[in-house]
Amino acid sequence: MAVGILLVGGFGTRLMPLTKYTPKPMLTVAGLPVTEHQLAMARRAGITTVVLATSYLADLFIPYFGDGSKWGMKLLYAVENAPLGTGGAIANAAQLLGTNESIVVFNGDVLSSHNLKEQIRQHEEHRADVTLHLTRVEDARAYGAVPTDSEGRVTAFLEKMENPITNSINAGCYVFNPEIVASIPLETVVSVERQTFPELISAGKKIFGYIDDSYWLDIGTPSALLKGSRDLVSGKADSSALLRAEVSVHTQQGLIMATAEVDSTATIDGGSCVGAMAKIGARAHISGSIVESGAVISSGATVIDSYIAHGARVEKNAQISNSFLTIDENISMQA
Repeated sequence: MAVGILLVGGFGTRLMPLTKYTPKPMLTVAGLPVTEHQLAMARRAGITTVVLATSYLADLFIPYFGDGSKWGMKLLYAVENAPLGTGGAIANAAQLLGTNESIVVFNGDVLSSHNLKEQIRQHEEHRADVTLHLTRVEDARAYGAVPTDSEGRVTAFLEKMENPITNSINAGCYVFNPEIVASIPLETVVSVERQTFPELISAGKKIFGYIDDSYWLDIGTPSALLKGSRDLVSGKADSSALLRAEVSVHTQQGLIMATAEVDSTATIDGGSCVGAMAKIGARAHISGSIVESGAVISSGATVIDSYIAHGARVEKNAQISNSFLTIDENISMQA
């Protein structure tokens, strides 16, 4: 049985102002925090012990997730006093595990529906040092390219380049032999992508790629965050986390959490989600948007392709499009 580390310490600067008060992994997609969807993926693969490696706004995770028992899991928390990079965060979190089992590392910026159970199986069958989830994209220039040989071994770990030699990219989910994790220095800023992986390849270690082209999305930008939510609502992405959630209505057009109040004349479509305790007034129209918990959409208002943050209010007959709306700010998605 493998154990997990979920990297949720990022600042989410590309998602400001939403991340001013809420860490990116706690932002809502399809009615639930991003982290909850990722934990559901871990649980599907048989992982029941996960360390949340936190840093930015770390104290917001524990009140929501607690010890994990609500989800049939054991959750632990490793807090970085200062950002340590991916490698440093992994090393710091692994101290809470003390295990000889495979360690699965999840990137808090990613929504993925790939077959994690099979990735773990192949890792252990190969007796690999690390097995990386790789996915193929049409244009790899914005990503690190990861070529593999005929046996599936990774031959290089390349930074972004204008003419990538492969369209297979690092998808941000890794299975480690615990001995490799133990070799990462503590209290040191380390990037596994820029340092650890290239060094392991140079040393001839067994680094394998698991190629799976299932749904995968980096949710680090506003448009991607909205797309991820719509894809979860519509069923394009795996939404098994919703099976344990309190949901009132779930169709391909919209998701309404159980404690939301939605007027019968309101229209919810385009893969929108309405969070717990939110209120949607008469004749309001919500399309392709995220309405977080406690937000209010007044009567006659229209909200298109926007993110309405926790506690924010859209006034009567207002027109909101391609915007972030918080309690005190309304910022265009293009900003």
